[in-house]
Amino acid sequence: MNAMIPETGPDLTPIKAVSQAYAAALERATPDTVADILATYQSDSCQWFGMHPFHEQTGPRDIAKTFWAPFLTSFSRMQRREDIFFAGLNEIDGFSSTWTTSMGHFLGLFDAPFLGIPATGKIAMLRYAEFNRVENGKITQSALFVDLLHLMAQAGIHPLNAPQTGAQLVQPGPRTHDGLLMTPQPHAASQETLSRINNMIGSIDHANAAAKPPTPQEELRVDWQDDMIWWGPTGIGATYTIDRYIDQHQGPFRRAMEGRVLNGHLCRMAEGTYGGFFGWPNLTLTNRNGFMGVPGNDIRADMRVVDIYRRDGNKLVENWVFIDMLHFLKMQGVDVLAQITAQSV
Repeated sequence: MNAMIPETGPDLTPIKAVSQAYAAALERATPDTVADILATYQSDSCQWFGMHPFHEQTGPRDIAKTFWAPFLTSFSRMQRREDIFFAGLNEIDGFSSTWTTSMGHFLGLFDAPFLGIPATGKIAMLRYAEFNRVENGKITQSALFVDLLHLMAQAGIHPLNAPQTGAQLVQPGPRTHDGLLMTPQPHAASQETLSRINNMIGSIDHANAAAKPPTPQEELRVDWQDDMIWWGPTGIGATYTIDRYIDQHQGPFRRAMEGRVLNGHLCRMAEGTYGGFFGWPNLTLTNRNGFMGVPGNDIRADMRVVDIYRRDGNKLVENWVFIDMLHFLKMQGVDVLAQITAQSV
């Protein structure tokens, strides 16, 4: 795949300013004011994609009622601890729309239960990734992924029936501490990052079609440095180096899953040495042989996924991953939120 970012694209500075102003205003929001704040920055028909149990919402009032007001009721003194911020043209629609991406943690005092997760009265850090489409000074589409299993772990709740294969961590931002791209980045760097991401996306199909399929190590070394870090979601966890990634995620995942279908993405873009995408859903597959403590079954289940990447030289070196785990599990008959609510009664 060799999609080319237009060299004479629009100045991304104005849309970055909108997203940064929106983020700053949310830090001042309360459950009572958040709907008005969203209405200032989002269009009346803003299309919002949220993970289970929030799903799709339309317009600032419904978005506030569904996610932000309950969240701000539970988390006082909320801060957005942003580790990565960039903007770009969306490859999926022929580079016609402009988007921003923000990733990091929401930090707050976890003072009231949230979705049945008991409050701790302590600092809690909720991993997030947010994509915003900005048109004429307003956010018209938005996707917010949060790692709810990560929040449960901080509250001492471990609802899965199998230990995760990777490490459980409060995950840091880039090793290089250069992920906040407030100024324009070189076009050539952005194009190289997008090209590498696209090549990586096609690597599985290329390997499957090869007369002599490469080993997992050979496949990954085309696009990844050996010291890659895969910052996976709770339920899978984080891994370091190609070999440990194969042992602790890729191997278990590929042995468990069958019938993998790539559905595509809603947004895919890059700026400088950073890039990423999200889909709704990205993948549909079958947990044939057991995964994350769920027995093998014949149910076709969806994975809604965010991937954020950092490139170093001509290869990818860090990858932050968000998966709507609760939705994926619920499609297989495992309702994590219902379980923890029942246990707390």
